Amino acid sequence: MKEAFNNHCRKDIVAVVVTYNRMKLLEKCVESLQGQSVVPDIMIIDNASTDGTAELFRNSKKNVHYYNTGSNLGGAGGFSYGIEKAVEKGYKYIWILDDDTMPTETALEAFVQKDNELKGKYGFLSSKVLWKDESICTMNIQKITKWKQLKEYDKCEKIQYASFVSLFVKAETVKSVGLPYKDFFIWADDWEYTRRISKTCESYFLPESVVNHWCASNIGADIVTVSEDRLNRFEYMYRNDVVMYRQDGIEGYFYLLIRNFLHVFRILTKSSAKLSKIKLMLKATLKGFRFKPQIVYPKEK
Repeated sequence: MKEAFNNHCRKDIVAVVVTYNRMKLLEKCVESLQGQSVVPDIMIIDNASTDGTAELFRNSKKNVHYYNTGSNLGGAGGFSYGIEKAVEKGYKYIWILDDDTMPTETALEAFVQKDNELKGKYGFLSSKVLWKDESICTMNIQKITKWKQLKEYDKCEKIQYASFVSLFVKAETVKSVGLPYKDFFIWADDWEYTRRISKTCESYFLPESVVNHWCASNIGADIVTVSEDRLNRFEYMYRNDVVMYRQDGIEGYFYLLIRNFLHVFRILTKSSAKLSKIKLMLKATLKGFRFKPQIVYPKEK
């Protein structure tokens, strides 16, 4: 692995990267982190990969720290584990990334400059996310409100929702709002968490911080087009979305009702396995009303 320690190192910043059986992508992600103009410590949170990830990183030196969760906690559990570990270790800033995120050289430097400019008065900062072909990555477009998606990508804007593909938060913010819901397992953990933060403090899309998301496709998950053998994964989405939107009270429930109605309409007009998909949506949504995960706060160093 390439190690670029000639650049400025910040021992108070840690990049938390959650991974599961994607060793080659993870290795490139770590190389990108090592090549930053501002180099952070790197914390790899491995959801018990079986592809050689442990053997490659367990004995890493210098600024790479490897942790194995012992079982597959899902993305939500992995991020909750890693963010808690970062706070416990006494880091001041936490840069949250997927293992297929490839930051450009000044992605972290832009966050640091914005933190200085705002004098720390923000909830979170979120990168501009490009796909492998340098187009905007459609599955990671931030939302200004639940009703309005970000449309301009060349200016700093206040936002309420963002993904964990590249998110910058202060440890003190985590101490205040708690950790992401590990019980979500997958899907909506990042959207719920960023909304929880943005309800307490203004948060920003930062176009100067650019990362590439090397996901397989530049099309997000869609129940309308998903094949029946992968349908069960969507239970997490519709269940978790209830928890996410109910934090906004009546407006949140109204948005969820409208959104789900539109999904049903699209299934009826454009999808196969219509009955299976609508039954899953209804079952998972009802489960969401009974699903009440508790906010856990990190232990301090």
